[in-house]
Amino acid sequence: MAIPNRNANPENVVAAARTFLTTSSTAGRRRLLQSDHSARLFIRVLYNYRAQGKFRLHEFVVMPDHFHVLLTIDTGMTIERAVQLIKGGFSFRAGRELGMRSPVWQKGFSDGFELDPAPVYLNPKLIAAVFRAAKSLPDKASRDAFFHAVSKAG
Repeated sequence: MAIPNRNANPENVVAAARTFLTTSSTAGRRRLLQSDHSARLFIRVLYNYRAQGKFRLHEFVVMPDHFHVLLTIDTGMTIERAVQLIKGGFSFRAGRELGMRSPVWQKGFSDGFELDPAPVYLNPKLIAAVFRAAKSLPDKASRDAFFHAVSKAG
């Protein structure tokens, strides 16, 4: 997979806060996030960086072989750095706490689009992304639970 060129220099950022929906997959699409232990560790990593003020975490979905996060970053942060923190933080802790070996993540990530932060939940691009995420679920019960969680969050 080719890694797209990005303009990651924070000095080139013109907006104070930017909201992104981003996705990244595990290396080889292995189902590394399927177990309760690894999924909970991933969530703790997200919450840890949110508590440190690295980004504002609006929503996330953890799937067995990938994740989706909706987050807002400020001027001093780039989306590349935010994803690096998430993926690197999880990789480090998963190696130490769960004995997971590298590589954990596929290179790069998809930052499909930058969202207008107000109103996030009415954005048609976000709604389409939610439906794409739900289509990847294995059965109707999982999809129903997913839509229930998304509707309660919005």
